[in-house]
Order: sequence, then C-alpha cells, then structure tokens
Amino acid sequence: MSAGLPAAVLTLVTELRKLPGVGEKTATRYVLSLMQRGAEGVEALGRSLAEVAAQVRPCARCGFLADAELCGFCADPSRDASVVCVVEGIADLVSFEKIGEYRGSYHVLGGAISALRGITPDRLRIGELVARVAQGGIREVIVATSADAEGETTALYVRKALEALDVRVTRPATGIPMGSSIEFLDAVTLMRALRGRREL
Repeated sequence: MSAGLPAAVLTLVTELRKLPGVGEKTATRYVLSLMQRGAEGVEALGRSLAEVAAQVRPCARCGFLADAELCGFCADPSRDASVVCVVEGIADLVSFEKIGEYRGSYHVLGGAISALRGITPDRLRIGELVARVAQGGIREVIVATSADAEGETTALYVRKALEALDVRVTRPATGIPMGSSIEFLDAVTLMRALRGRREL
C-alpha cells in the first residue's frame, strides 16, 4: 500500500506503526489523510507534538502525565492522598478515572515485571512507591496490576517490597478474569473489582 510514496512519507508511516494497534495500512491512511489537509494541517500536528515533547513530563509523585511538577490528580486537594492505587501504565489509570468511583491517588509503575521481555523490578517505579509509603500518611495501597502472569508477579513483588511498612496492601477482587488487562475492562467490571478489593 505504501509503495511509491516519498521517503519522508514512508518514514512517518514507520513511526506511526510503532504505536499500539497501528499496522501499515492504518498508518498509511493516517499519513495520506494528513497530506490531504495540506502543509498547514501537517504543521499544526507537528507543533502539537513539539509542545507535548517540550511541556509534558512524568508527575514527580505518581508518574502520570503532567505539565507542572505534579499532575492534576496529585495537585487536587479533594482527593484522598492516604489511598494509593498502583497501576502498570497511564492507560490503566485513565480506565480507573473513567468509572468515576475512585477518589484516591495513583502510582504508575511504568510496566510489569517480565522475565521474557527483560523487565526487572529495578526498571519499574517500585522503589519510588516504597519511598512514598515510607514518608507516612498512606494507609492503603491498592495493587491494580493486570490479572495475567506478569501482573500477578508484579503485585506479589510490590506486596513484598511494602511488607516492612505499616500499610494495608490490597488487590481488586472479583470480576477481573485471569489473563485480562485493566486497560480493556468495562467500567462496571472495574468498579465492582475496586469495591470488592481484598488483602494481598
């Protein structure tokens, strides 16, 4: 589908294919649609991407996206900072927020422990979580990693890392099938799992 296109267009197609769920056909359609918008449309997208790269960084506390030192969740005084929901990635956090049920704080690990993919605990933000809990003021840590082998391994590692600290460690309960990813669960399932969380 991309045969005969200019080198710069092919390079952009290649970059878009690195996004999850975007194959060659979809990436090519995106690029061709951009080209139809003309130079102005392409430049507007380029400016937006440059602004994101320059202004957005991980929140100093939880690791979510922020344009200041703290993200909107960590800076919100109405949220319960004594409860921390630990998630693998930013998309998982967004899924929890969509249900409108949870009003605590978050901690983004940046992935899950995976021997096959070479992701060791030191590559995740587990040390930052332990340091955060050690500072005091946190009464519960909800480990909401995915219900697959990597997520379970990560949850057990987090529980072990927090063992010496005076904090309740729980895990979302019923409703999350084994092998499922938090990111793709429906809001009702996620809400029930959060309400029925159990000790880890």
